[in-house]
Amino acid sequence: MFDKVNEVIQKKIRPKLAMHFGDIELVKVEDGVVEVKLLGACSGCPSARFTLEDIVLTDLQEEIPEVKEVALVSEVSQELIDMAKKILKKDK
Repeated sequence: MFDKVNEVIQKKIRPKLAMHFGDIELVKVEDGVVEVKLLGACSGCPSARFTLEDIVLTDLQEEIPEVKEVALVSEVSQELIDMAKKILKKDK
């Protein structure tokens, strides 16, 4: 199912998000739950939940009815963690 979900993301969802300077990355598909990262302008956007429900979930379920849910994965990069540690150490 991962490949089918990825194909829908590439052909249908990614172009929609790109119109708003956003992007999406497929992380994992398990038991009907699709985990994605929103990137670009979509990353951290207050409307991210609506994007997931109104665009991502709807488009995926139209093509792949087995998709039950879309979950947003938000990870902090190691680079950002290292930078934060460096800044915090300067204050001491």
